[in-house]
This record gives sequence, C-alpha cells and structure tokens, in this order.
Amino acid sequence: MKMFDLYPAGTRLELGSVTFTAEDIIRFAQKFDPQPFHVDPEAAKDYVFGALCASGWHTCANWMKSFIGFIGREMKRLKAEGLEPPRIGPSPGFSELQWLKPVYVGDTITFFMTPIDSRTVNGKRRYMLNSALSEGVNQHGETVLRFKSNLIEFFPDEEQAE
Repeated sequence: MKMFDLYPAGTRLELGSVTFTAEDIIRFAQKFDPQPFHVDPEAAKDYVFGALCASGWHTCANWMKSFIGFIGREMKRLKAEGLEPPRIGPSPGFSELQWLKPVYVGDTITFFMTPIDSRTVNGKRRYMLNSALSEGVNQHGETVLRFKSNLIEFFPDEEQAE
C-alpha cells in the first residue's frame, strides 16, 4: 500500500502532542542550543521572548518524535488489518522552516503532517518522493512551527512505482 493511497493530498494527520516542561527545555538547550533564553529562566526575562522558551530545534525534534510514533502505530494497524504497510524513509530534506511563535514552559504543541504531493523518482531504484506540510500548533490554536518535509517511499523489488 502506498503512502498517498493511505493519506491523499490535503488529509491533515495528527501525529501527537508534547507538553514542554522547564526541565526538558533546559536539558535540550544545554546540549544543543545553549542560548540564555533557552537555559536560564532569569536571564530569559531580559530577551525578546520575555521568558524561558524552547529552542526551535527542540520543537522540530519533538515533531520528528511524534511522526515516528504515528508511523509506528500506523504500521501496526495496517499489519493487523492484513495490509502491507508502506516502506518509508529516509528523508532527503526539508524546506521553508519557520519558527512562528515561541514555545514557552507549559505549552502543549500538537504536531501535524498534511500530504501535498507524491511523485515517482527514477534512479538506481525507482521510488516515490512524498511531500507534506508539517506543523506544530499550540494549545491556543496558534501555529508555532511550519516546514515542508519530504519522505522517500521504497517498493519491494517485484513491485513498480506507478
């Protein structure tokens, strides 16, 4: 079964939600983005955001974690229904990354993916390139993260992409 057959263009898929805690924000930022407004609640008050907020990369990492969880659940569901799940991964990249609003302590972000397009790519092996709009939306309905993502879908040797 192909991704685009399961999730046609325009189908908004809810991947999962994450609540950002001060501890998680600081832990991630100390390792990967140690700017004062991500690691020090007091210092953060003097920056443009006015309070401790998550790194944009932390928000992106949680989008990915939510996507992997969603795909894992979907693969199990399809197998339980006797269907052959799509063979997906890796991603050749993304574009148009936007961090639209800060993610503050206590914010719950719900992550989404909306398929846009799917096309066959000829190379050493034929595969599908699936494109999607990926988003994170806070508990107030405000979009905090947006980017266009791409995902490769492979086919068993005996099956050809259409």
